[in-house]
Amino acid sequence: MQTNFTLAQLADPDAARSENILRKCVHCGFCTATCPTFVLLGDERDSPRGRIYFIKAMLEGGRAPTSSEVRHVDRCLSCLACMTTCPSGVNYMYLVDHGRHYIETRYRRSPSDRFLRAVLAWLMPRPALFRWALMLGRLAKPLAGMLPAGSDPAYSDLGGASFWRRIRAMLEAVPQHLEGPSAVDQPQTFAAVGLRRKRVALMPGCGQQVLAPEVNEATVRLLTRHDVEVVNAKGSGCCGSSVLHLGLKADAVALAKRNIEAWLSEADGAGLDAIVVNASGCGTTVKDYGHLLADDPAWKQKAEQVAALAKDISEFMAEIGLVNVRLLNGGLVNVSERPLTVAYHSACSMQHGQKVNEQPKKLLRDAGFVVKEVPEGHLCCGWAGTYQILQPELSRRLRERKAANIESVQPDVIASGNFGCVGNIAAATAIPIVHTVELLDWATGGPKPRALP
Repeated sequence: MQTNFTLAQLADPDAARSENILRKCVHCGFCTATCPTFVLLGDERDSPRGRIYFIKAMLEGGRAPTSSEVRHVDRCLSCLACMTTCPSGVNYMYLVDHGRHYIETRYRRSPSDRFLRAVLAWLMPRPALFRWALMLGRLAKPLAGMLPAGSDPAYSDLGGASFWRRIRAMLEAVPQHLEGPSAVDQPQTFAAVGLRRKRVALMPGCGQQVLAPEVNEATVRLLTRHDVEVVNAKGSGCCGSSVLHLGLKADAVALAKRNIEAWLSEADGAGLDAIVVNASGCGTTVKDYGHLLADDPAWKQKAEQVAALAKDISEFMAEIGLVNVRLLNGGLVNVSERPLTVAYHSACSMQHGQKVNEQPKKLLRDAGFVVKEVPEGHLCCGWAGTYQILQPELSRRLRERKAANIESVQPDVIASGNFGCVGNIAAATAIPIVHTVELLDWATGGPKPRALP
């Protein structure tokens, strides 16, 4: 793609990187086939290629984005399926994040839009406040049915009417039951059950602590049972992805620096073999800290060091292997009367962001489960962090499509490596769904996941 940036514009490192990305695009359109919003809407403006043109126009023009440009960029899920199918290696992830940041600094959103985004940006990285917000949300949840739901996937998300659709989506997403804070999420060290083989830091996360505390609990049990010492480092928390995808780069950088400081303190002290992340969206972000802080000389090397240590829990377990398990005739004990059939939903951030594809499925098979692939497995379930609130109609349609595809393989249980996908898909199907680590924990001596009958 030909570009026309000025030398003054290219003096900005973000603009220079985006210009290099734009030049790699050859307009082939392979990305449109796997883009969820284009598959749903059939609108070139809601495809990666269309958004690339919009971002190019606003960056080169050095002007405020138009409402149309903002609308179509906002509809991007950041699922990164386009990057998997792009033959030219266009790094759309960096480009769209730059575009979002540009929009937030140059575009004046409506008051209702600014308010809702500010609330989400404030609550999501702060588990304690997020928990209180959900408790209040449970009181208001019965009122959700009185608010407009919306039926037109092409509605403008910039007007007042969509504000109430979003509030309804927010209330509908409030869980009926909320677990209390888990002791596992406090800064501490968990000793290996046997002779210590490895020492890792577990990323505690933010939303997962509130919505799915059982995931961190299962992860600690699984790792310590496999003779791995686990530390929940003081100061670590939100990875920054929730605010980064809202265009708030400075906030994301601040959260990243807190994590880097906390983890390097452990690495420089008792040492770390890995930083284990069990929410795939967070893993994608942590592994990219080197890029996020590339222009900060004081933090660049530290960020790269942390990024190199980061591993999804399935990557780490695949490396060390399932050991210390209940054995029968040389194999794992069946945890049920018959081998359970698992439909594995690969979160977008797992398969497209981290390129972690086979490890979770192999671990599940090694643990005695029958694993089935899901049709259209490359398409997003519609969760995408705050997307289900900010784009409720598109999110709902993607969720229903995903649930129908999963149900077509008739599994006993669904597994996924991202707590957001777990909660989102659970709202659209009666099939129980759990985090992959919960099944691995159960199969190797842990308790049965609560979601299973």
